[in-house]
Amino acid sequence: MVNESHENFLDSLLRILSEKYPTKESIYEKLIYLQSRLSLPKGTEHFMSDLHGEYDLFSHIINNCSGVIHEKVDFYFGVRLTTTEKAEFCTLIYYPEEKIKQIKSEGLDTADWYLKNLSQLLELSKFMAYKYPSFKVREFIPHNYASIIIELMNTRPESEPAQLTYHKKLLDSIVAINSGEDFIKAFTVLIKRLAVDRLHFVGDFFDRGNRPDAILNLMMTQPVVDIQWGNHDVVWMGAAMGSGVCAATVVRNSLHYNNTEVLERGYGISLRPLTLFASNIYPNDEPLKAAEKAIEMIMFKLEGQLIRRNPDFKMEGRLLLDKINFDKKCVTIDGKDYALNESATFPTIQVDAADRYALTDDEQKIIDELTNNFMESSQLKIHLDYLYQKGSVYTCHNGNLLFHACVPLNEDGSFKEISFGKKNYAAKNYFDYVDQRARQAYLKRHRADLDFMYFLWCGLLSPIAGREFHTFERAFLNNEEVQKEPADFYFDLINDEKICDAILEEFGLDAKNGHIINGHVPVKVRKGESPIKANGKAFCIDGGFSRPYHKKTGISGYTLIFNSGGMRLLQHEKIADIKTALKENKDIESNSEIVSISSRRLTVGDTDHGKKDIHDEIIGLHKLLEAYQSGRLQPK
Repeated sequence: MVNESHENFLDSLLRILSEKYPTKESIYEKLIYLQSRLSLPKGTEHFMSDLHGEYDLFSHIINNCSGVIHEKVDFYFGVRLTTTEKAEFCTLIYYPEEKIKQIKSEGLDTADWYLKNLSQLLELSKFMAYKYPSFKVREFIPHNYASIIIELMNTRPESEPAQLTYHKKLLDSIVAINSGEDFIKAFTVLIKRLAVDRLHFVGDFFDRGNRPDAILNLMMTQPVVDIQWGNHDVVWMGAAMGSGVCAATVVRNSLHYNNTEVLERGYGISLRPLTLFASNIYPNDEPLKAAEKAIEMIMFKLEGQLIRRNPDFKMEGRLLLDKINFDKKCVTIDGKDYALNESATFPTIQVDAADRYALTDDEQKIIDELTNNFMESSQLKIHLDYLYQKGSVYTCHNGNLLFHACVPLNEDGSFKEISFGKKNYAAKNYFDYVDQRARQAYLKRHRADLDFMYFLWCGLLSPIAGREFHTFERAFLNNEEVQKEPADFYFDLINDEKICDAILEEFGLDAKNGHIINGHVPVKVRKGESPIKANGKAFCIDGGFSRPYHKKTGISGYTLIFNSGGMRLLQHEKIADIKTALKENKDIESNSEIVSISSRRLTVGDTDHGKKDIHDEIIGLHKLLEAYQSGRLQPK
C-alpha cells in the first residue's frame, strides 16, 4: 500500500513536470544544458560588514566591485592601454553617467571616443562572461539593449572579413544614431553584474555614518543579496515596528553620532518637539546636546520597564536609575558606590519617586510622537520590509556560516544554554529561535516580541550583540573599570580551530572546508590585529568602513571575495569618493591577501545551487525521460 501510494505520488509529479517538458527532445536539451552548467566556474561572492551609514565609501565599492573591475581591466588590457588610459576607462565603468557628462563638458565626446570605449567595453564583457551560460548573460543586460549587445558578443571579427564588417557596422550604427551613451551605460551594468554574482552583508547598516537610508536604496538595486542582521539594524527595525525604547535608542544614537540627517532627510522624522522639550529641561546646553540628554533619560526609563517585565533577558545589571543616591551624588553597582560625574543631572527624576523608571507626562508625549513618526515613515517601512525579505539571523551558503556577532559560548568553549519561557536553547537551535522571534515581531507587533528586538540590540546573551552595554556608566561615571563592557567568550575562543570546527558542524557544514564569517568587532589593524582567525577557519571582516572607526582600525574596511579559485581578503587602505574619482580617475587602494586556495577550480557543481537545485532537477528529468522511454507516460 505504501509503495503504491509512493508510485502514485511520483506519477503525479512526473505529469506536472511533463507539462514543462512535453517531449523527449525538450528533456535532452535541458539535461545537456544542466549537466554542462555544473562544470562552469562558480560565481564570485563578495562579503562586507559594518557599513554604518557610510554611503560615499559604499557606493564607490559597489561601483568598482571592491576593485575587481580594475583587476580585470589591468589583466585583460595589459600593456595595450597605459596606466592613465586604464584608470580613465575604469572610471567610465564605475560612473558612466557622470563621466560622460564630464567628457561632454570638455568637448571630447566625439564619434571616435564612443567607438573606442564601446569596443573596449565589448571586449571586457566577452572576457568576463566566460563563467556564465548565455541565458544568464542575457539576464544581466538591461532589457532594451539585450538583443544588440548579445549580437555584438556573438560576433567574431577576428575570424573572417565578413564578421569584421558586420561587427564594425553594428558599432558604427550605435554611434550614428546617437545611442552610444545609452549602450555604454548598458555595458557597464553588464560588467558590474558579471564581476559579482552574489553580495553578502554581515550586518550593521545603521548609525555613525549619516546615510544608511541611501545605502539601503542602493542595495535594493543589486540583483542577488543576502543580509545577516546586525544589532544596529535590529534596533532600527524595532523602532519601525513601534517599540518606544527602540525608537528612543535610535534617536539617542543619531544625536550621539551627530547624524540626524538620516532621521529628518532620510525618513522624515522631526526632532523639533524633542528639541523644544529638551531646551526647557537643559537650558544651559546646546539644543542637540540637550536633546541627546533628554532622549537618553527616556531611553533609560523605558529600558528599565522592559527589563523588569522580561527577566529572561538577564539584563538586570542595567537597572541603575533606582541605584542613584542623590544626596551622595553616587550610584551603587554590585554593592560599591561610584561617584557621578558633572554631566550626571537628572531633572526628570523625582528623588523620592516611587518608580524612577516612570516617564513624566511630557516624556510620554514626546516618545509617543516619535514612535508614531517611525511607524508612519513610508521610506522606513520600505527598508524594514526589505531587511526582512533579504535578511536573517544567520545564513549558510556554499559551505560558509555567516552571522553578525557571535555564537554564545561558555568559558570552556561549549555551547551556552539560554533559557526563554522554561525552554533551553543553544547554538543553531538558539539562532533559529531568535530568527523566529524576530519574524514574529514583524508579523504580529506584540509588545513581548518588540521587547525582544531591544534585547537583540544590547543583550549579553544576544547572538547579534554578545556584549553587555554600559551606556549609563560611560555617560555618568569616570571609572574605566565599570565602563568596561563584558563580552561573550566567543570573541576570544574564535581563535581556536577546534571550536570553529564544532560550530561549523553544529550548523551542518563541513568543518574541513567551511568558514565562519562575521563582523561586529572592529579589527584594530593599526595595533597588529588580524581579521583571519583560527588559521583561516574564521574571518572577522569589520574593518571600519565608518569614518569614526578609521583611526581605530587604521584602514577603510574589508571585502572578502570567494571565487572559483578560493578566498582572498581585500584590505581597503583608501577609498576615493566620486568627486575625486571623476576629477583624477582615482580608485580604491587595497591590499589583497589570499586566505584560502582551492585544490582545484570550484564549479557550479560545488555550490549549494548545483548540489541541490540543479542536481534534483537532473534526477527529475531522468525519471521523466525513463517514463517516456518505457511508455509509462506518453510524450506529446
